[in-house]
Amino acid sequence: MPRPFYITTAIDYANGAPHLGHAYEKVLADIIARYQRFQGRPVHFLTGLDEHGQKVQQTALKRQLAPQDLVDDIAIVFQEMLKNLNISNDDYIRTTEPRHQEVVQDFLQKLYDQGLIYKGQKTDWYSTRQEQFLTDKDRDENGDWPEIFGEVTQTTEENYYFKLSQFQPWLIEHIQSHPDFINPRFRQKQVLEFLKEPMNDLCISRPKSRLTWGIELPFDRNFVTYVWFDALTNYYSAVAKKGLWPADMHVIGKDILSPPHAVYWPCMLKALNIEPPKQLLVHGWWTINAQKASKSTGNASETLSLVQSHGADAFRFYLCRDMVVGQDADFSIKTFGERYKSELSNNLGNLVNRLLNMVGRSYAGVIPAPNTEDDLEKALKDLWVITERKVIAAFDECQISHAIESLWVFISAMNAYIDTRAPWKLAKSTEASDRAKLESCLAYVAEGLRLAATILSPVMPETCEKLLHNIGADPVKAFAGQLTWSNACVGRKVSERCILFPPIEPKAEATKE
Repeated sequence: MPRPFYITTAIDYANGAPHLGHAYEKVLADIIARYQRFQGRPVHFLTGLDEHGQKVQQTALKRQLAPQDLVDDIAIVFQEMLKNLNISNDDYIRTTEPRHQEVVQDFLQKLYDQGLIYKGQKTDWYSTRQEQFLTDKDRDENGDWPEIFGEVTQTTEENYYFKLSQFQPWLIEHIQSHPDFINPRFRQKQVLEFLKEPMNDLCISRPKSRLTWGIELPFDRNFVTYVWFDALTNYYSAVAKKGLWPADMHVIGKDILSPPHAVYWPCMLKALNIEPPKQLLVHGWWTINAQKASKSTGNASETLSLVQSHGADAFRFYLCRDMVVGQDADFSIKTFGERYKSELSNNLGNLVNRLLNMVGRSYAGVIPAPNTEDDLEKALKDLWVITERKVIAAFDECQISHAIESLWVFISAMNAYIDTRAPWKLAKSTEASDRAKLESCLAYVAEGLRLAATILSPVMPETCEKLLHNIGADPVKAFAGQLTWSNACVGRKVSERCILFPPIEPKAEATKE
């Protein structure tokens, strides 16, 4: 059996409700995981919750809750989101779990024993929002602190530091010699640009006088672990006893690429003599109706109501149809409605019902065998060969939007084919040649839909399963042998009717400011 494909998402921070960014990252990783499974590779898909840190402690205090009770409640909400989005994760890690805390403390002790952690007092700029110390190179071109850091104050504090700086030459060489380590490539250039300046050592502790909600340092009980050192370790702690390391892919947002994932994490692993992950897949940010997604306005969370009104698959389709991986995208309720109606309901859903209707009327619900093939049929088959190659190549590159775009060219071509062939007219003819054309038309559309639903299954699993069932095709377990044009649907009994995408008007207030 081949080695499992180990894929992770960033673990969500337990200080608020799930929102669009959380949903997109989970859907993207889920599609990649499902695709790998359909390609016959075992998969281990991890996601989870980051539960320690100052913001969690402060929120718990405001709500008059114990921090553990707060994160327990939030974990339920995030896991409900995964269920609603039909995410197929194999594991869910929480940083308050003993299996995680044991590994974090083991890492810290090993680094300390090697002399790679030292105690020191420094005066630094501190961002409470990001829970990290900053340097002047974190300022923008105007010398100001970017909005992402929130309030920044200067503080003098005694803490423990990891000798991050001594791994800078190795990290630069590793990134340059592993061009696939950061995907897309232009993000690699940004990290290398960041590394042109000398790195500071990493503060990996917080004094208990300021923060008690965290994992204690094993060598000094007066301090807890810095939340990023804690959180990054989840990727390893979740599989420490399963032999699945290194991770094949960490799916993350661009805001946490550098320094956490592209600098801290590989250097921590190098210091511990552990292989770094094979790839960081870095996605962009969502805006909503051209406005910044915001927890304070709630617009980022309210978009998730579309999962209940339109179904998880339509939501998954839209997210990965409209965002090119690596680029930013805008979530527009108007565009969502247009895509739902034109691409899903009209283009795909209506095509299915046209087939079911014609097969029911003319062949008692049983798909006929093709009896003729002219240029129209040959063109459709040739287009499928091109489509299958493009879609698989796009999936391999994790460019799901490109895969969907290529597939919808084929689905549109099937609609054009059935319009040109006009089976409703052929059904009225008494000519044997017309009858042969009718049989071939219905057989070709059925086969085209089978192929389209098969290859689309990672994106819209429930819809594709339903589509295949309604045209009498077998459910998809693997792509092997299922993506070649065949007569697999011939003789299969179809349903009378199938409503894949009911007509629903999105509520305008779903993304109001």
